Amino acid sequence: MNNNSRVYKMSFAGVYPHYIAKAEKKGRSRSEVHEIIFWLTGYNEETLQYHINNKTNFEDFFSQAPQMNPNVSKITGVICGYRVEEIEDKLIQQVRYLDKLIDELAKGKTMDKILRK
Repeated sequence: MNNNSRVYKMSFAGVYPHYIAKAEKKGRSRSEVHEIIFWLTGYNEETLQYHINNKTNFEDFFSQAPQMNPNVSKITGVICGYRVEEIEDKLIQQVRYLDKLIDELAKGKTMDKILRK
């Protein structure tokens, strides 16, 4: 099994607490993490909670997203040694987009910058 298929089957709920912890450790809030997830995927509080409760894997989490933000192409830069704009695997790219946005939150960027306003 290659690395990518492992990510596909990883539970979003398993990684979610790490997003929250990373943000809170840097003085940011859970609601800001949620705002980022909602912006990226089109989920809302109820649908996000559904996926957390059901331990949805990343593949389903992103394939069932109501609407990927049309501005995702504005998310650029390096995360985990890869340029996000050059990742060819669509799902891996979406996971890395989320990683990148949470990273920017933890680095103290303003929400307007993170949400590419």
